[in-house]
Amino acid sequence: MADLTVGYAAMLEQFGPREAVELTVLAEQHGFSGCMAADHFQPWVPAQGQSSFVWNVLTAVGERTTGDLGPGVTCPSFRFHPAVVAQASATLAEMYPGRHWLGVGAGEALNEHVIGGYWPEAAERSLRMFEAIEIIKKLFDASSAGKDVKHQGRFFTLETTRLWTMPETAPPVLVATAGPINAKRTGRFADGIITVGAPLDKIDGLFAKFAEGAREAGKDPDSMPRVLQLHLSWAPTDEEALANAMTEWPNGGMKFPKADIRSPHDFAAMAALVRPEDFEGRMVISSDPDVHRAHIQQFVDLGFDRVYLHNVGRNQAEWIEVFGREVLPKLAR
Repeated sequence: MADLTVGYAAMLEQFGPREAVELTVLAEQHGFSGCMAADHFQPWVPAQGQSSFVWNVLTAVGERTTGDLGPGVTCPSFRFHPAVVAQASATLAEMYPGRHWLGVGAGEALNEHVIGGYWPEAAERSLRMFEAIEIIKKLFDASSAGKDVKHQGRFFTLETTRLWTMPETAPPVLVATAGPINAKRTGRFADGIITVGAPLDKIDGLFAKFAEGAREAGKDPDSMPRVLQLHLSWAPTDEEALANAMTEWPNGGMKFPKADIRSPHDFAAMAALVRPEDFEGRMVISSDPDVHRAHIQQFVDLGFDRVYLHNVGRNQAEWIEVFGREVLPKLAR
């Protein structure tokens, strides 16, 4: 079982690339280990205001820090062909040996519809993702062995090629999912699982399916990374923490699937309907660091070995300092 690490979730939807890098550097100085950043083409709501290219930002983070780094989720099946994602990931892993991991997901219309193609239903998006993972792993394995590879599948074609820049060890491929069917497939076909905060019994069921899939593939699920991204709202007062959640991260209070919504302006219209009580059970909003610590510890006790924290407010530097002093040292496996 791996030791616990608590990293910083750099929100490229909220902060420009230079500021995101500086905040990640500050987080490492205060005890956070590693950086997760999502591959977004647009922010959730216009008020968040940013959406820089994740691979550029992670490269800059790699130059300025020493911890792990990965796209918490990138979609390798709409804006990017899987081969392009494989090349980007292999290059980052070669630049920062032993530090990079690749997080993939099935995609959201908010980011992927921009290419103007057909947007399929959830089941097809999942099938596309797992075929993309097959291609990425084929490329990693063949390229590490100095061989070419090709692929002809239901959704993708790869003509004979290889990755000419490859790290000594291929980066692990982790799948971001919150559903039991994909969790089982993740155990079978990927190297680890990423999910977000949810009721503990739901995550326990997710882990059970993940372990079932891993064992079917002859793998030890206890040795595979279990990664959590956790949104929270901390500020010096409860009132400020709530205001930050309502204005900066209203999407956290939307109790419905969001993968088919195409525009930040549509999200903003829906955000007008969000009420404070909509965050209950979905995100901790509190000025008390110990309330947050206890909430995070529940997930650690459940079996997560990597946690990446996102404070939804703009008060990042203050939050990093407080949590680095009062929360991180008290968390333990």
